[in-house]
Parts: sequence; structure tokens; C-alpha cells
Amino acid sequence: MDTKIGSLDTCKPTSNDVGSPPNGSVCTIQGSVSPTAVLNSCEATLGRHLARRLVQVGVTDVFSVPGDFNLTLLDHLIAEPGLNLIGCCNELNAGYAADGYARSRGVGACVVTFTVGGLSVLNAIAGAYSENLPLICIVGGPNSNDYGTNRILHHTIGLPDFSQELRCFQTITCFQAVVNHLEDAHELIDTAISTALKESKPVYISISCNLPAVPHPTFSREPVPFSLAPKLSNKMGLEAAVEATAEFLNKAVKPVLVGGPKLRVAKASESFVELADASGYALAVMPSAKGLVPEHHPHFIGTYWGAVSTAFCAEIVESADAYLFAGPIFNDYSSVGYSLLLKKEKAIIVQPDRVVIGNGPTFGCVLMKDFLRALAKRLKHNNTAYENYHRIFVPEGQPLKAAPKEPLRVNVLFQHIQKMLSGESAVIAETGDSWFNCQKLKLPKGCGYEFQMQYGSIGWSVGATLGYAQAVPEKRVIACIGDGSFQVTAQDVSTMLRCGQKTIIFLINNGGYTIEVEIHDGPYNVIKNWNYTGLVDAIHNGEGKCWTAKVFCEEELIEAIETATGAKKDCLCFIEVIVHKDDTSKELLEWGSRVSAANSRPPNPQ
Repeated sequence: MDTKIGSLDTCKPTSNDVGSPPNGSVCTIQGSVSPTAVLNSCEATLGRHLARRLVQVGVTDVFSVPGDFNLTLLDHLIAEPGLNLIGCCNELNAGYAADGYARSRGVGACVVTFTVGGLSVLNAIAGAYSENLPLICIVGGPNSNDYGTNRILHHTIGLPDFSQELRCFQTITCFQAVVNHLEDAHELIDTAISTALKESKPVYISISCNLPAVPHPTFSREPVPFSLAPKLSNKMGLEAAVEATAEFLNKAVKPVLVGGPKLRVAKASESFVELADASGYALAVMPSAKGLVPEHHPHFIGTYWGAVSTAFCAEIVESADAYLFAGPIFNDYSSVGYSLLLKKEKAIIVQPDRVVIGNGPTFGCVLMKDFLRALAKRLKHNNTAYENYHRIFVPEGQPLKAAPKEPLRVNVLFQHIQKMLSGESAVIAETGDSWFNCQKLKLPKGCGYEFQMQYGSIGWSVGATLGYAQAVPEKRVIACIGDGSFQVTAQDVSTMLRCGQKTIIFLINNGGYTIEVEIHDGPYNVIKNWNYTGLVDAIHNGEGKCWTAKVFCEEELIEAIETATGAKKDCLCFIEVIVHKDDTSKELLEWGSRVSAANSRPPNPQ
């Protein structure tokens, strides 16, 4: 059956899940307004059509930066009752916010202006592309009369060619729509939005600045419902893939399952858990899939990350005689400098639409969620690998007890963050040592978790925290951000305050880019120290609810957490944690050495 996205009788989405949440399926949006209902002229415009379409796919918040080419469009977005326009401090953060929003809602949107705004948001859109997030990037473009002329416009590089921005977006979006005629605007906008949802990738929509307010007959009625035809598995291919895989795994003595980040785009997390339930296999996740698989599952053994895996996980995975990876991405970071001890002949690699079995056959046109669900019915129960894990497992020790007023250690900090987690919280981990420390957190049922591993753009977490918290106001977001990353995007703490968000930010101040230090050190990794709490107090400026604290020892940390979760639970809480510049996780030390070795390989002889 097609998934229908149609008109609504109100401008509110039917639920917060509209637009395919990461662990669910695309929700059906049914319209109850008569398709013949005629809109008045102020609503029969391109701007209002776009606004209605965004609401209908589940976008109730759009992140924007105004510019002269998009101002009229912003007027029409604001006029939509179901849409909230959130002004950000810069385009990069607006894109990061749309990224964070899409991780929770299943789709996000941002609006910027022509070229100066478009080129500023590019990095965030590229990151969303790498993470398979449906993100609708809308740009206010030049006046339609200027296309095809020899005019030179402001906000350009001084040439009468307006295609520079479009050409940049072509490599990081799956569809580009340049709307400079009203006649095809409806079709282009609908195609762009539906393509973003179908491909789970960003799209680009440029709208001439003189078009949003002009009434046109194509917008004079409620939008005709459009359908997203679901992708289907080839039945014969599916059966052949399941049969071959079941034969492969049922002969194994101690097989394991490993979840990868493409579980999200395949919408296969539930199917993966069904397979784990049915098979009894030990269950692990790749680092970039943390949060996509429930860690309270009885056979969960942790994060598989080669030499920096959680305790005893790598030993079980790498000693298995068969391993099924669902949606993996094997890059230099996830493979710890290409050092994973895996053998291709033991591996079954399941991607969103294909299955590869060892060195043998490949089956295309097979959807991951269909495959996993069918495979679950064909596997013999085998819990040998989990029993081996349980047999060798030794619980992790507690950090050394701190002496009174001893300078705070990072392992002590994360021991206390662990105690804060619940089903009503979510963790955002910034690129850096927070990757490794947050990876060791044990997520309670319902606790969200997000980080950007494939693209790894420092500063991503500030905007992503803004967007994620806006998408799920019922959860309290806990963001772990390094001082170097925070300096890139700090401004949009201001927007969090304007939105009344209640996030807890742990700013880990260790005086520089620690993750870079462990890969390759140099004076460029040392940054100017800021008074971070003073900065946030200045941004607060008495408007909104904000509380800050600077902590140097465990006693002060405990007191700050008690305040943030108690008396100041309705505030944005910013806790600056002062730690030693060389205080890192042991995993970062190992990982940094291996990535450094991979980066510094000499050229092959020619």
C-alpha cells in the first residue's frame, strides 16, 4: 500500500512521529478537508503551499536566517498556524539544527538566503547527507526576471551566472528544484519533498524572491494528496537471500549480530531486534549505531569498535565463526585505522537494499527490514556467543575515589552523567573525546542518543542540540561538548534560550582540540581559553531561564548536577567542567594512535 501524505483539516500534524522517525515507519497522513475547498487569495500562494506541505510531512519548526531574498517567503511561513519559525544566529547552525530535528522527527527544514546563506549552510547539509537524513534546505533566490539576463547581483561572486550555489548543492543533495516560474512550482516543491522522504537525503529548493506572495490557480485548492510508493523487495531474491543466509548461520557454532548506522535509513531497528530475539545470538552495535538498538536487550554485549570496543565485546565478535552486520559503514574511523580483525568469508553484510554473504553470492533488491524479519523465522536458536560473553565478563571497576577537592577527572564526570540518564533524557555527543566517553554510557530504555560520526564536523552538537530539543520537548537533552568544538558554534545557545529549552550542557574545558592532539599534536591544537560560563551569562543577558556553574572538583560537580536536576530543572543549565588537558579516555589514546598510523602511511611505490 502507498504511504499517503495529504491535506489536513488543521495545520497541526497528527502526531510528533510524522515523517518516519528513526526507529519506526513512515506515518500515514490522512486529510479530512474536502479537496474542492477553495482557499482565499492570501492563502493561494506559493509561500503558503510550501508552508502547508512542511506541516503535512511533520515539520512544525523551521530553522532560518533572514536575508533580503527570503524575507517575503518567511512572511508566508510565519502565517501558517502550524509552523514555528526559529531564527538562528548563522546558517551553519540553522543547518545543524535541522539535522538534529530530523534525527528525532524523521524530517527537518531550514531557510536561508541566496548564495551567502546557501554557501554558509553547505557544511551542515553535507553532514546530513552523510548520515542519510531527510532535510529540506530552502533558499530565497533571485527575482525571476533576472534569470537569463546579463545582470550582476549582490550576494554573488560578481558574475552574471546564478548557478554557483546550485552547482555546489548538486553534490550533497538528492534533488534540486529551482523555482522561478509559478506554473511548475507546485510540482517541483512536491517532488523535492517526496524525494527527500523516499531517499532519506537532503534536497535543495530555491524560490525566486518575487514569487512567494503571488496568488496562482495551482495553489487555489487544498493540495492534492501525493503518494510515496514504498520500496519493495524482489520476492524471489528475498527468499534466495534468506535461504542462503540461514544455511550459512545455522552451520555456525557461535554466530553474533552487529547493528550498524544504516539501520536508521532502512527503518529496520525493530526487525533487527526481532532477529535478535528469535536467534538468541549475542547482540552488539557499531559505534555510529548507538541509540538505534535497545541496550537493555538481554543479549546486548556493547559497542563493537575494534581495539576500542566496550569491555569483552570485540573478543566475542572477532572470535565468532559467523557475524551478521546490519547496515554497517566501515570507514577509517569506525575501523580504527583499518585495524578490525574481521574476515570477509565469515561475514554477512546486510545493507538497506542488498545482502552479501561471505565471499559468495550477492542478492540485490532485498530490503533490510524484510530480510531480517524473514530470517528470524528460519534461524535455529543459538546463544553460545552470549554465554561465552557472560562467562568471561567482568564488571567494569569504579573510578578511583577522589580525594577531597581533588581536580575533577573525566572518568568521574561520566560516572555522574550515567546516573542522570533515564527514559526522559537524550544524549548528544560532540565530535572529540565525548565520542568515546559517551559510547560507554549505558542507555536506559527510551533514552535518546545522537552523534555525527561519519562526517565528524566539530561544532555540530550545538545546533543539533537546539534542533533535537525543539523536536522532543518532553525529553531533557544532555549535551557533552568540548571547548574547541563549542567555540565554533557557541552563538546558538542564544536561540536555545529564546525557545525556552531546558537542556543541560556539559562544557568540557581541557584547553584545546584533544582528539586532534592524540592523532597528531602541534601548537595549532591549543586554543584561547574563554570564560565559558561568563560568555553564556552574557548571552543570557537576563532574558529567558538560564543557570551556569563552573566546577573544578567532584564535590562541586555533584552540587551542580543536583541544582540542574532540581531547583533549576526548568532552566537551560550550562556546567563548565575544568579538567586537565591530558585527561582523556583510554579509548581515545588507542584510537588516535591507530588513526594516526593510517593517516601517515607512506605513498605506495609507483
